[in-house]
Amino acid sequence: MSNYVEQPRYLCALGGAVGTLNALPKTIPILHAAGGCGGNISNALNAGAGYLGSSYCGGQSLPSTNVYEPHIVFGGETRLAEQIENTLKLVNGDLYFVITGCMVDMIGDDTASVVKSFSGKSQGKTKGKTVLSAETGGFKGNSFKGYDIVLETLFRDYVKVAAQKTPNLVNLWGIVPVQDVFWKGDLRVVKALLEKLGLKVNTFFGDGETLENLKHAGKAALNIVVSDVYGITPAKAFEEVHGIPYLSVPLPMGVQGSRLFLKAVAGALGIEDAFVQRAIRDEEAYFYSYYERLADAYNDLDLQRYAVIVGDSNYTQALARFLADDLGWLPELVVVTDFLDDPEKEKVRARFSGYVSGLTPKIVFDTNTTSVRRHLNDHWPKNRGQRYYDNFTPAFVLGSAFDRELAEDLNSPHLSVTFPISNRVVLDRAYAGYKGALSLTEDILGALVSAR
Repeated sequence: MSNYVEQPRYLCALGGAVGTLNALPKTIPILHAAGGCGGNISNALNAGAGYLGSSYCGGQSLPSTNVYEPHIVFGGETRLAEQIENTLKLVNGDLYFVITGCMVDMIGDDTASVVKSFSGKSQGKTKGKTVLSAETGGFKGNSFKGYDIVLETLFRDYVKVAAQKTPNLVNLWGIVPVQDVFWKGDLRVVKALLEKLGLKVNTFFGDGETLENLKHAGKAALNIVVSDVYGITPAKAFEEVHGIPYLSVPLPMGVQGSRLFLKAVAGALGIEDAFVQRAIRDEEAYFYSYYERLADAYNDLDLQRYAVIVGDSNYTQALARFLADDLGWLPELVVVTDFLDDPEKEKVRARFSGYVSGLTPKIVFDTNTTSVRRHLNDHWPKNRGQRYYDNFTPAFVLGSAFDRELAEDLNSPHLSVTFPISNRVVLDRAYAGYKGALSLTEDILGALVSAR
């Protein structure tokens, strides 16, 4: 791991918390942070997440204490109480959640005590309002850390303990809102896959979700975490408080990834294999009915490519397997840009093996954008005047908007698929599952033929 981050591909923990809370229905984040934090975060989220927009009570409308010098010297707890009181009166929400910035965490404001004083209010417009809090100072980590902190707080303090479990109900998380720019579409597709197994699915952040689904998530039989790293700490907290086990599975993408996903979930829940195979056959019949149309163009136009993949641990493993096993490409280099400890790296690294194609990409963990070219040179050295040289071409780069320069250097097409994405507008696009892989194929091959 490098000792600095050049062109970071995420926000701070506070930014991750804002993105997570804005994705929950009728949830109002209240920032207890320095003036400017909220504005900077909303601008970064909007521009980096395919022009996300402000959502309900997001963007420049975020309630914030905007603390400055006097509060840093004398404490900002009185200012926080004032802000909570006014927000409860003026902003219509079903859940209010105080999150903190670096300054107030460093001076030691007792945010939890201030918030607790509102839980007993029973007068006027604040009656019956639910207010939670979590310390999310930016120095605690990046966007993924903010996501984990918010989820753990919700699972401990908001989700009701249920004595009775519903056998076919599952909770799904690990697809991080905003940080995964395609989170809404991906949640929709993965939820539909699980419903093929006869399951009822809470995604918390997807279309049609309500806070009631979250509040009663303690009735589920299983928690499914679509990540090896993110959402694991909240899953352990959920198991501790609610007694519900969790299954950690990689993000499914394409035929091979989706097969593995469905079989893993079915195995954890004891679903009959014949039922699983029927669901897989249905999905693959649909998938291949469209892929068959590609065969002539793929072969006649020679659309196979070498590939460089750059991004977070969730997306890089899914993309590499899809390219190698479904699209028939050659993923040569994968650069994982997350901050991970050694055990986490080994978990992630293990996902880049066992491909049906037999391919094994080179895996590198590095947070810095300018290092990607060096890692490619190490893996595929430049021509040093050799008479015979196998050139790294034709190539394709899948990464973020930061990786366009690498693509230009390689004289290859590029597609932004991981945060930050500032060169595309993203609405309900999905890349997960079978149907998402069709969209991804369209976008990749569309980039190849766009100049024809």
